Amino acid sequence: MGSLSIWHWLIVLVIVALVFGGRGKLSGLMGDAAKGIRAFREGLKGEEEAHEEPPAPQPLPKTRAKPKANG
Repeated sequence: MGSLSIWHWLIVLVIVALVFGGRGKLSGLMGDAAKGIRAFREGLKGEEEAHEEPPAPQPLPKTRAKPKANG
């Protein structure tokens, strides 16, 4: 575990380039992550509204059946 090999340095350079490279790539990534989280929360709210209790069923009107004539 003495010195770092060339592969270690390449991995470190790639990570640094991803984090600090370009104009605000890190802030762009964080903004995209925030948009994803916000969309996920809105989706959960939509599901909660869809799963509200349905209205209670209306009772059937009480009617008497006419007796059948035997014959």
